[in-house]
Amino acid sequence: MVNSDQRRRQLAREKFERQQQRRTEARNKAKRRNALVAAVLAVVVIGGAAAWASGGLTGGDTADKAAAPSATPSAEPSPSPTESSAPEPKMTIDKSAKYTMSLKTNQGDIAIEMDAKKTPHTVNSFKALADKGYFDNTKCHRLTTEGIFVLQCGDPKGDGTGGPGYTIPDENLTALGKAGADGTVTYPPGTVAMANTGQPHSGGSQFFLVYKDTKLPPSYTPFGTMDAAGLKTVEDVAKAGVDGGTGDGAPKKAVTVEKGTVDKA
Repeated sequence: MVNSDQRRRQLAREKFERQQQRRTEARNKAKRRNALVAAVLAVVVIGGAAAWASGGLTGGDTADKAAAPSATPSAEPSPSPTESSAPEPKMTIDKSAKYTMSLKTNQGDIAIEMDAKKTPHTVNSFKALADKGYFDNTKCHRLTTEGIFVLQCGDPKGDGTGGPGYTIPDENLTALGKAGADGTVTYPPGTVAMANTGQPHSGGSQFFLVYKDTKLPPSYTPFGTMDAAGLKTVEDVAKAGVDGGTGDGAPKKAVTVEKGTVDKA
């Protein structure tokens, strides 16, 4: 015969066991949910990294996937063209001369000195595009303020997917010295270089403007140097940060290239 005290203790014990069981089940359910979330996040991260590698510093459609500066944690400029559906422009520049690319933007003018002797294909391409008004009224679509420090421009679509429909060869890749143990070289402030897909000879029209020492693999054609006023303009854009407060995306201080020209210096 169970007395009242024993019955109370038994009921209390059963209640405690039921509570423990519910807690255990809740913990197991949480673990399963967290595992599922982790798996989904892994897919998203992997997918994002793949998109970054195939599309951006990015800049190209099927004909032109370009630096920069698709934002994954990857410290690389987005891609340029991955496929070429049109021929590279016929060589018309003076390969022994220097040229100036002038970008008139709503934030200030940026003058870029280019040496055709070191980067003839790149300079010739920019000259051909600028003469057609290709860069006029285009946005600098990507600012990166973490890992690498660049402003990326040259996409007629303004979203990192546009390009001229052809690719140009890499040039001048040894200009910044030999890669260190980490496989990178330093692109110093003022450097202007081609964005690409990460594949050799995949540059199109997108380029990036370096405003602070940036370590990258020596696989992005350095083809120009900004003047002091131009560098100051880019630095001011960078100080305003990225729209949304992230470290990689559209600049909060929007930059539009109102007119882009290339002339013999």
